[in-house]
Amino acid sequence: MHRLCLPAKSGMTGNSISGPVRPGQKQTTLMNSPWIEILACLAAYTAGSIPFGLLIGRFVFGIDIRRKGSGNIGATNVSRTCGAKWGLICLVLDALKGLLPVWLIPIACSSTQAGSPAELIAVLAGTSTIIGHMFPCWLRFHGGKGVATSLGVVVVLAPIGSAAGFCSFVICMAFSRIIALSSLTAAVVFGCSQLIALRPDPFGEQLPLSLFCLAVPALIIIRHTGNIGRLCRGEEPKFRFGNANQNTPSDSRSVESPAHGDADPESQVPS
Repeated sequence: MHRLCLPAKSGMTGNSISGPVRPGQKQTTLMNSPWIEILACLAAYTAGSIPFGLLIGRFVFGIDIRRKGSGNIGATNVSRTCGAKWGLICLVLDALKGLLPVWLIPIACSSTQAGSPAELIAVLAGTSTIIGHMFPCWLRFHGGKGVATSLGVVVVLAPIGSAAGFCSFVICMAFSRIIALSSLTAAVVFGCSQLIALRPDPFGEQLPLSLFCLAVPALIIIRHTGNIGRLCRGEEPKFRFGNANQNTPSDSRSVESPAHGDADPESQVPS
């Protein structure tokens, strides 16, 4: 990685964008500009808001995935509706749209030192990407639940926590075959294990990452409130590997279009 530098001109340092520095004047650098953080968030949000599940359903199968199965645009509903192969493709694409912004945007901002703005930018980019997936402006802010996209983000930001979360997902899935329960377990395990890894002072220099480890699991839990209710009632469907449309009865009916298109399809049937 290389720092962004503008050509030095009379009285200007290599990365100065404010002209000659007078005595007592604070120099404004490209990396200190708040516009860097704002642009990073906008770029990451835009990447995260790409609805790959919706695009697969529309351009490959000619259907609106929001009106099939659970109505969710994520990989689970794509797998149940369009087949395991397309569900896996959707999973990989959703994870990549989380991974790539967190990896590339700090490189574009040209800072690599620990505790530098690049760490903050990476956390902001990761959070914005996940929010973009959950609340895409193109779909009236009705998006997915953010698990696959969060996985892509935390692989870069917090590899220890992501490994713990992934292992807990696999173990829980092997015993329960309930994706919602496995996702919730992974989110909680990720947050706790990464905070432990950041000891002895997680809320010191590592404050942005620590807040991320609290906020993202909380967002995932909020997006799964309907699933939590069904889990408590014993009604959450189990995932079945195989061809499309091999679903439990509660998860296989189509989502009816609301009268004016304003309702969230996720709120009408289980995901």
